[in-house]
Amino acid sequence: MVELLDRKKSANWPELIGRCVVSFILVLLTQCSQFLVPQFFFDLPVFIQLLLSALLLLAVVGVVGWCRRLLRVRASAPAFVFCSVLFVWVVYIAIVRQAATHLMDLLFNGQIILLIFGLCRMLSSDPGLVSYSPSPSDLIAQSSSSEIDTYHQDTELGDRVRCCQICKAYVKGFDHHCPAFGNCIGHKNYLLFMVLLIGFLWTEATYLVCLSQYAAQFVVPDGDGTRLEISLSRKVASSTMLFSILQLVWQVLFLLWHMYCICFNIRTDEWIHWKRYPEFQIFIQSSHGEKSSEVRFKNPYDKGVLQNLKEFMASKR
Repeated sequence: MVELLDRKKSANWPELIGRCVVSFILVLLTQCSQFLVPQFFFDLPVFIQLLLSALLLLAVVGVVGWCRRLLRVRASAPAFVFCSVLFVWVVYIAIVRQAATHLMDLLFNGQIILLIFGLCRMLSSDPGLVSYSPSPSDLIAQSSSSEIDTYHQDTELGDRVRCCQICKAYVKGFDHHCPAFGNCIGHKNYLLFMVLLIGFLWTEATYLVCLSQYAAQFVVPDGDGTRLEISLSRKVASSTMLFSILQLVWQVLFLLWHMYCICFNIRTDEWIHWKRYPEFQIFIQSSHGEKSSEVRFKNPYDKGVLQNLKEFMASKR
């Protein structure tokens, strides 16, 4: 081990600004695709609208991915998340806020501010980086095509230090690299990650409550000359509702998975790639005492749900 070097390189501002602009355009395209559902299928049941919204979202992701590869432009996932939050906030202030109660208005705006602060904090947080000075033999092994050997080197560092294959950095308690938050999730910022994930769920649930108040209280008067404008506003609000519900469903599943990982003291990377880590492998012995080729998973870090939760809450932040 050597002293940890600064992992934050000087920002290439023209490239960074360009990626943020691309992300902003992608947010507009995504939200416009969601607007098509209430625009043409406003009278359909909400469940059918959700299915159409999900299909459109997948289609947009596929087409945008192909266009980005063709044009060789890059976007920023954290900027996409940030712009999506701002877009929903603008829709709330411009349309939905007029029907929300003072309590819900105060609650939602406060949540958005805390969410933006949490995103900035997560982006700059230390996931538990450690420094590792490879020996010449390690450099030879890393230059080979064997992925298993590279991961086996990580286990020699101890303390569940793993190598993020995206950042090429060693992280203690590495769970996964989160593109949406632009950072690795590890020992030091796992708790912040969970708090931020719950914050997203809470904010989206609050927004849906405000939308329900808007739908219940806002009535379009017959014969009003502003009927077209009001109808357009309601469709914009409905499109953000569909987007928020899809996000809510995905994030609930994501939260449940991480709660499971915390309760059984397992990390996502370890669960997916357990065959690359010797401590998670158990060899089944045959009846004649010979080692079988069958390898099963075992978790040597599981100390029971209560103790696992205690260690998680006591982790350094």
